[in-house]
Amino acid sequence: MAEQKRDFYEVLSVDKNVSEDDLKKAYRKLAKANHPDLHPGDTEAEARFKEINEAYEVLSDSDKRSRYDQFGHAGIDPNFNPNAGGFGGGFGFDGFGDLGDIFESFFGGGGGGRSARSQNAPRRGENLRAAVDLTFEEAAFGCTKEIPISRIEDCAECHGSGCEAGTTPEVCPVCGGSGQVRRQQRTAFGVMQTTAACDHCRGAGKIIHSPCPTCKGKGAVRRNKTVSVNIPAGIDDGQTISVRGQGHRGSNGGPAGDMLVTIRMMSHPHFEREDTSVLYRLNINIVQAALGAEVEVPTLDGKVKYTIPEGTQSGTVFRLRGKGIPRLNSSGRGDQFATVIVDIPTGLSSEQKEILTQFGETLGGGDFKAKKSKKKKK
Repeated sequence: MAEQKRDFYEVLSVDKNVSEDDLKKAYRKLAKANHPDLHPGDTEAEARFKEINEAYEVLSDSDKRSRYDQFGHAGIDPNFNPNAGGFGGGFGFDGFGDLGDIFESFFGGGGGGRSARSQNAPRRGENLRAAVDLTFEEAAFGCTKEIPISRIEDCAECHGSGCEAGTTPEVCPVCGGSGQVRRQQRTAFGVMQTTAACDHCRGAGKIIHSPCPTCKGKGAVRRNKTVSVNIPAGIDDGQTISVRGQGHRGSNGGPAGDMLVTIRMMSHPHFEREDTSVLYRLNINIVQAALGAEVEVPTLDGKVKYTIPEGTQSGTVFRLRGKGIPRLNSSGRGDQFATVIVDIPTGLSSEQKEILTQFGETLGGGDFKAKKSKKKKK
């Protein structure tokens, strides 16, 4: 039995009325706390990180969130059809198994019903997930990454048919290619018709007499390949981008799924990031703080000169406009904020202490001379 997925709102610890901003804050907090870089080798943390990203991917998309709110996890399944009936999707009988066919036998419906028609219908392939590590600068300015993946593709030998070269599959003579057969069953209500997978072709609708030697008749093989992915400027840690058509192959001529790439941004030795803002700690000495000075401040674009005003206090924050992170899928950039840290000198020489003492006396308000510690009498 497949493992039951947790409610996405529960995963992110938010309620169903959460705003987009609060949803993003909750996601960033949880993604940061469970990031694989902070828990190397911890498979549980890695699983939580993937679960958090999956939940945010759905709830941050208004269309997916609407379908999830209405139909639950089934609503975000690529093969889900809200008009096919069942619970939450109208008044059909598909949610009750063969009851749909039973009612169809009463009221007509001709050739086979929904189940028979959809058995061999084109189906979209499953999405493929991958992760990529980016430096602080790569995430900020964008880059191209070659990402190795392993995916299921059409067999190159038989082009997905499953047949040996020069042969073709035979349409199943029992089900006529539908993959399903109707069976009559006598009940207290009369003769009922039910639909089941064809035993002769095992629901495939065709019979392959000469299987392809490469894929053994499956029509698909697993291949390792490298996909070139363009990472947009401004992408942030934990976000996921979709690469169309690079997932697993579809079935019955359906399109391939997508490749979902989750970003893992490395830490920077000097900078921190907060949305599109870059945060930096600027250390200066007490003389520079008191008298003012021109200093060099590192930015993502290189060092820039900045004039520290006279009398600057520790904790003062300066803004460098346009020196932050480019806005994702938009124009413009955020700002860099430099927080001033005034360093208090240690290990002063006697001469330096004397100079500071004299300076302190000019300020008044206390005795600034260093006092010798008194030894306690035994």
